[in-house]
Amino acid sequence: MMKQLHKQTSVNHRREDEIPTSTQSYTPKTLKHPRSISYIFKEQRFLFILVGILIGSAFFIFQPTLSRLNPSTHSSIPTSIYHRHQDSSSGSSGFASKGSFPGRVPAAIGRKRLRIVVTGGAGFVGSHLVDKLISRGDEVIVIDNFFTGRKDNLVHLFGNPRFELIRHDVVDPILLEVDQIYHLACPASPVHYKYNPVKTIISNVMGTLNMLGLAKRVGARFLLTSTSEVYGDPLEHPQKETYWGNVNPIGERSCYDEGKRTAETLAMDYNRGADVEVRIARIFNTYGPRMCLDDGRVVSNFVAQAIRKQPMTVYGDGKQTRSFQYVSDLVDGLVALMEGEHVGPFNLGNPGEFTMLELAEVVKETIDSSATIEFRPNTADDPHKRKPDISKAKELLNWEPKISLREGLPLMVNDFRNRILEGDEGRGL
Repeated sequence: MMKQLHKQTSVNHRREDEIPTSTQSYTPKTLKHPRSISYIFKEQRFLFILVGILIGSAFFIFQPTLSRLNPSTHSSIPTSIYHRHQDSSSGSSGFASKGSFPGRVPAAIGRKRLRIVVTGGAGFVGSHLVDKLISRGDEVIVIDNFFTGRKDNLVHLFGNPRFELIRHDVVDPILLEVDQIYHLACPASPVHYKYNPVKTIISNVMGTLNMLGLAKRVGARFLLTSTSEVYGDPLEHPQKETYWGNVNPIGERSCYDEGKRTAETLAMDYNRGADVEVRIARIFNTYGPRMCLDDGRVVSNFVAQAIRKQPMTVYGDGKQTRSFQYVSDLVDGLVALMEGEHVGPFNLGNPGEFTMLELAEVVKETIDSSATIEFRPNTADDPHKRKPDISKAKELLNWEPKISLREGLPLMVNDFRNRILEGDEGRGL
């Protein structure tokens, strides 16, 4: 037993003797050149890196100068900017004088592009409003159920990436992300709003309620297009916005008159109770291209009848008065109201006043001097006088109509004549 222990001990000693021991400390091998540096200098890589840096630097230094010298980069800037000071400059290049040209900054760079919904945007007034909003660079969504609206009024915009068209009835809610809401959706002519009076008042009330709810949810500014019909058969002449009106609440026109009065009430309640930014426009008689040929309004009736060689129909004695504004003036007023800081209501109309017989004479002068007049019994609740006082709009919106009846009527006549010749009769607003 003792021999075995001695033998094992001696074996262990031999193993320890076989293990080499070193008292020297470890020192890493020193490289003459770091591997990364030698990699850069091999095969002229450093030269290529240097050339790349020089090319990149040259591009960023000279690119702005080249862009200013190349007029093709300014294709989105109106030509008038280039020629604004052409007469006063000595050169013939057409650019503005030094210090006045905006460089690479587009003309409308300071204005934010808005996303805007226009209800009833396929109608007469709505389609002209959409044209203006699109032309200034905004994105526009049109909502229309095509009861009176026409796709033909918007077909020229179908290829525009900033335009959308949704077939939808505003009596049903809809959720969109927008900055502004122009609420025009409602039949506006006697023929159309009397066709289904219940639907008319529902559109006025529920449609306005849904659009105000949308404005509240997304924080959009809301503009209501009301009407001069809220004054009824007025006892005040001309009518100011402070006049409360003289309306028959149970008459044939009440679905429209009282519907719009209720819509104004809803707008003001949302403004006071929910802090919704609202604007209210009271629109007076408007005419222009894209009106329905047979919508029962006096201007369109007279023009269509004169073109067709039919007698112009005058209801009553023809001494009732109306004021007529061209559609582009109205559109300018609506945009001024939306962009302004005043709630309203504002009268938007042309204060030029005509009797029905005077209007018939203007139409005869414009279309056919041999046109005749046919008198018929007057309709129920037809206002005897209608003329806006627009002093409030002049003062606060800096707006007033520019186009007289004799200037605007020929433009409407050309549109009506083309559509009548093409057989486009009675097809909506």
